[in-house]
Amino acid sequence: MKINFAFFGTSDFSVVVLNELKKTGWLPTLIITAPDKPKGRGLKLTPLPVKLWALANKIDFIQPEKLDSNLCYKLQVTSYKIFVVASYGKIIPREILDIPEHGALNVHPSLLPKYRGASPIQAQILNDEKNIGVTIMLMDEKMDHGPLLAQREFLISNSQFLNKTPTAKELSEKLAAEGGKLLAETLPKWLAGEITPIPQNNSEATFTKKFEKKDGEIDLNGGKKTWLAYQALSSTVGVFFFVKHNDRIIRVKVTGAEFRDEKFIPKRVISEGKKEMDYEDFLRGLK
Repeated sequence: MKINFAFFGTSDFSVVVLNELKKTGWLPTLIITAPDKPKGRGLKLTPLPVKLWALANKIDFIQPEKLDSNLCYKLQVTSYKIFVVASYGKIIPREILDIPEHGALNVHPSLLPKYRGASPIQAQILNDEKNIGVTIMLMDEKMDHGPLLAQREFLISNSQFLNKTPTAKELSEKLAAEGGKLLAETLPKWLAGEITPIPQNNSEATFTKKFEKKDGEIDLNGGKKTWLAYQALSSTVGVFFFVKHNDRIIRVKVTGAEFRDEKFIPKRVISEGKKEMDYEDFLRGLK
């Protein structure tokens, strides 16, 4: 189906959703993504994944600093049927959500109303969640609050993870792919008026926070809890522990680990001011 629709997104999660839409012939007319961000030691301005996807697929894009009246005007001059949002990273105001005839649909990587907020993927891993899934919802001005249009649920044991704790990257890729497929199935039904939105049960809502570097501190003797933290946070804020050596407190980042016999086992670390090394070599250095 060829229709005018705009896509809001920034991350690798968004790109996977876009690729799933493309497979079924759903290509956005316009992509709205975040401005380029400083990256690396030289803080060189670097485009986000969705901008690179837009360039590769020859789709028009804009990178507004603010979601203000200027953006509203730009979006109003084209007759968009619907907006699609996947991992955009900003709260979209009501005046923008109300522009398209059929509203704005969001791909959310949890079974709403559980795990609303900024970090649903990491929070599900930290909680050792066994029932995972994706939700397509009709957006309103509140975070992850709008009525449900479709959901798809999976058991960790029945997925490619084979009952093992996935990393945040693995879980994100799984839920983005399934979310993109579910979105491609939902869009034509929603546009045809075949879906009745179901309000969320707000009494069952749970919320997630944006994780900061300080949240990555782990207890090496924490067993499964520490392993879950490593799987959830190592690819974003990172996980670390402190050790005392020669009257100094040293911060040590864990870059490789495994979980065996209910124990968390560091394999690779980066000690403050040092290069990455095997954990055994680090321990020998302490002696």
